[in-house]
Amino acid sequence: MTKVIDKTDRPAGEDLAGKVSLPSVFALDGSGEAMWVDVIHRMEEVYSELLRNETDLERKNAELEEAQTFISSVVASVSDILIACGRDGVIHKVNPAFLTLVGMEEAKVIGTRIFDYVIEADRKEAERLMSAGQQGRVLEGDLHFRAAANREECLAMRCAALFDSRRRRLGAVLTGRPISELRQAYQALHQAHLELQTAQRKLIEQEKMASLGRLVAGVAHELNNPISFVYANIYTLDRYRKNLVSYLDAVHQGAGEDEIADLRRGLKIDSILSDIAPLLEGTLEGADRVSEIVKNLRRLSFSETGERHAVDLDRVLRNSTHLAVRAKNAMAEVSIDSDANLFVDAHEGQIHQVLVNLIANALDAVADRQNGWVEITTRQRGDSVEIVVSDNGPGIAETEMNKVFEPFFTTKDVGEGTGLGLWITFTIVQDYNGEITVRNNEAGGAEFHVLLPLAR
Repeated sequence: MTKVIDKTDRPAGEDLAGKVSLPSVFALDGSGEAMWVDVIHRMEEVYSELLRNETDLERKNAELEEAQTFISSVVASVSDILIACGRDGVIHKVNPAFLTLVGMEEAKVIGTRIFDYVIEADRKEAERLMSAGQQGRVLEGDLHFRAAANREECLAMRCAALFDSRRRRLGAVLTGRPISELRQAYQALHQAHLELQTAQRKLIEQEKMASLGRLVAGVAHELNNPISFVYANIYTLDRYRKNLVSYLDAVHQGAGEDEIADLRRGLKIDSILSDIAPLLEGTLEGADRVSEIVKNLRRLSFSETGERHAVDLDRVLRNSTHLAVRAKNAMAEVSIDSDANLFVDAHEGQIHQVLVNLIANALDAVADRQNGWVEITTRQRGDSVEIVVSDNGPGIAETEMNKVFEPFFTTKDVGEGTGLGLWITFTIVQDYNGEITVRNNEAGGAEFHVLLPLAR
């Protein structure tokens, strides 16, 4: 039997009618009412959970939108082009850089194929990149795109696989960077480098000619002595020839014995005959000396043609020192302490130039000294040969020590030096995988050390 109960007879917390805002309900027994209270509590919990889930969903949705906006902003700001394609090459997404390149709107680009924008000659290369990208490999290559205003733009492309949320490959992602301007800049840089090399070769040739000019003065002294000697002997032999002809003519014409004897004494035929052999020997010696000087000049041609060969360093050193001293007309004491049988694989003319430049600089450094000296030594150091050229000149200032091998740097007065001698010396030594250094010695002058690999 159902019983109606006034809500005022029960506690407010247990009044179900109050909870559902009804004026009155049928009374329930204790178990039924407890069940409904439990249901309402469960509903309140579910509702609260829904509110929390909705809040979390709105927060995550806001974060997702923010992340999407951030990614879109980053993609839009990237100067490199970005293209997302399907397996058939159909474009699904591009960034503004690509739209700017082709001069089209995004709506017209989406749905077209990537191959529509590549020139015909690069079609196979584009297919290769796309195929490799879809297979999961990352490939790089250059593609020429049809750009706006009927232009062609070369891009360095990189192709990788495009995945979905389940890591399934859907297509490929291509990124690219325009390199047309870069190539033009590279070509301009390459051309400038070639012009610089040409100018460098001209400067080197000019310095070679200057070096030859400095040595010619010494060679002129060297040639003058044997040539003068030969010329004097030839003049004497010519005079002897005339006396012998006169004597032989008299003999052939049947002159008497007394007349022939007088001619023999008067023309000094016996002295002539005894003097002819020494004169001829001296003349041949002078001619040999001239021939040797000419050979040295040929070695001093600085030619780089032909293969390198083993160069006798001791012989080249002594010849270079002799020529440098003659060219400078130096009064300094020059000493050589050189080990024999030291050979380097080189062009002999270049080794001449290295030695002459170093010795000439040392002689210039002591030119104004009363007791100036220059010492040159060569020693074997393991698999290398060390050449040391030192002097007792004023030395090199510490502020200039790092500049001596720079082109056009010189401490000489204007017109006395080009500033290229030590730079060329440095370049030649570097070409032979050698090393050249400079320091001030204890005597106060400069000391140059050159290391060159020994010939195998």
